[in-house]
Amino acid sequence: MTLVCGVDEAGRGPLAGPVYAAAVILDPVLAIEGLADSKKLTPRQRRTLAPEIRSRAVAWSVASASVEEIDALNILQASLLAMRRAVEGLAVTPHEVLVDGPHRPRLSLPVRAIVRGDATVAVIAAASILAKVTRDEEMLALHRRHPQYGFDRHKGYPTRAHLAALREHGVCAAHRRSFAPVRVLLALGVCRT
Repeated sequence: MTLVCGVDEAGRGPLAGPVYAAAVILDPVLAIEGLADSKKLTPRQRRTLAPEIRSRAVAWSVASASVEEIDALNILQASLLAMRRAVEGLAVTPHEVLVDGPHRPRLSLPVRAIVRGDATVAVIAAASILAKVTRDEEMLALHRRHPQYGFDRHKGYPTRAHLAALREHGVCAAHRRSFAPVRVLLALGVCRT
């Protein structure tokens, strides 16, 4: 049996929190109904599918790159780092890796980049769900530490409410300092870490 691993990330666009990536090898015999791009699913659907993916997968792994790594490397390189960590964290070595998007992490395995793969390839969709669910859980944990920012609602994305909270409360340690809205506030001296 050829073991194909799907890889996707979650959290490239937000102003706060780590970027997460998941790697999943599905068992072709154990089909999982409802797999789709995580962005097309409701939070409830994702939370229902995630444990099913974990229990039916041949192997799965979730990894991240920290806010500090994002700021040091840039978001693309940090995303690729998280992807590499996720694949390297698998308990089973795949024969091939399919990655969502146009970029490929550096791996010692054959890797194919598939644009819109999360919408067309089940194993990538499964990875997108695990990455998104894990990142959302992290943002809820950040919300408990910093409730003034509303991370439970916008998950760190640059919504109007998040930008208003940044202006009112300043920048905290969870914010990505290399992202323009945060960088501008820091230049203005708005930091209350």
